[in-house]
Amino acid sequence: MNKNLAITCIFGLIAIILGAFTTHGLQDVLTTREMSSLETGIRYQIYHVIVLLFVNTHSPFSNKLKNYVSYAFFFGIVLFSGSIYAIHILNYPVKSIWFVTPMGGLLFMIGWILMIHFFLFKVINKKK
Repeated sequence: MNKNLAITCIFGLIAIILGAFTTHGLQDVLTTREMSSLETGIRYQIYHVIVLLFVNTHSPFSNKLKNYVSYAFFFGIVLFSGSIYAIHILNYPVKSIWFVTPMGGLLFMIGWILMIHFFLFKVINKKK
């Protein structure tokens, strides 16, 4: 789990650096809409970093579940937030990667569904 936590911390650091860079370095370069889009990518990355810290330190989760959720969120961050960064910071053409952002969103949903499944079965099994 230390590997997952280390990767999580790297994603957290990247989000903070990109947040500062966006706010202080790109505010005069990007439109309000582009800034809002970048902020969404950064915000979703931070949200999932916080959840990953919980997931990888929550002892009732098995290592297998921790890995499944972590990988879903890791790849979700790369695809969802990364595609937004590529479009607005690297000027990557939207038309060439339009499908990547929703794939990242789908991976976020899969990670959340895995946790919902765990907690629901915990409640169901407790009632038996």
